[in-house]
Amino acid sequence: MANSQSIGIAYLDQDIIGAQYLFSSEQIGYGTAAQGAVTQLTDKGTGVTLNKSSGQITMNGAALAGNTAVTFTLTNNLISARDVVIMNVSGGATAGAYTSYIASISAGSAVMTLRNLTSGSLSEAVVINYAIIHGQ
Repeated sequence: MANSQSIGIAYLDQDIIGAQYLFSSEQIGYGTAAQGAVTQLTDKGTGVTLNKSSGQITMNGAALAGNTAVTFTLTNNLISARDVVIMNVSGGATAGAYTSYIASISAGSAVMTLRNLTSGSLSEAVVINYAIIHGQ
């Protein structure tokens, strides 16, 4: 049977469970239904909830002092303790002014950190992309 029913990263009529390797000459990612977006309220330390495997978080535009980090929690019922969560700054920010990383994860959440690398305060609505690499 030909690959006929796309499910985002593969085809429904393909058995890829238990495969040792999955290669692509183009893209591997999540389909539209697995993506979402949320805007952070109140300040940069305010937690957000987005129950999607990948997403975009628009942070609050509150000031972040120079050489300072802020953490907030992403609540997501798809995250398990065996997953890997990756994140990066994707927009709304002065180029090279921030670093971002996942400080920790547990079932249902990830603690995200954004650090202002400059010596001055920045008031930007930084946009963060994240994706979950699901473990078993």
